[in-house]
Amino acid sequence: MPTVQDLIRRLEAEAEADADPETTPDVGIIMGSDSDLPTMEGAYDALDELGFAEQTDFDEAPNARFTYESYVVSAHRTPELMYVYGETAADRGLDVIVAGAGGKSADLPNMTASIAYPIPVIGVPVQEKSVDSVIGMPTGAPIVAVDAGKSFNAGLSAAQVLAREHDAVEERLIASHEDLKGGVADVSADLHDLGIDGFRARDVE
Repeated sequence: MPTVQDLIRRLEAEAEADADPETTPDVGIIMGSDSDLPTMEGAYDALDELGFAEQTDFDEAPNARFTYESYVVSAHRTPELMYVYGETAADRGLDVIVAGAGGKSADLPNMTASIAYPIPVIGVPVQEKSVDSVIGMPTGAPIVAVDAGKSFNAGLSAAQVLAREHDAVEERLIASHEDLKGGVADVSADLHDLGIDGFRARDVE
């Protein structure tokens, strides 16, 4: 089984590889514990819907142009791994990090934002009680954060960061947003045209 030091050496080796940015993960998704995964799955879903692919091998990128990676990185149990992850992020090709953490002392997003600066970090409070901890960054070390549990929005925000440089990501975001608007229009028309009773009956069928 790999140790924390093995993971640290892996990250450091990737940072030293001078890999083509088109072959490296664009988005890093990290969380304090694998118990956070059910909440963080929204970020994966958002990126998947936008055509991103998960990259599990740094040396063999998937066919998709835009990719993401994920790790469990605990600010309290493995601070050295957190530090190296943030410190090597830019050299490993990451453009943005989505970081989720739970509990009242949800320090992973904040600490990663400080270490990886100026790479933007989007914090996801895994629980309601984590919100104050995640958003409580001092002036000069900013973090962007979504509401508790809203990791899907965090994934969209990560894509928005990339869209400022990549037209293809911008086009996918716009298309996705148009689909949402179209869905609202369909529901609105049905509610008006069918009336409340017909609308409710439609949902039962």
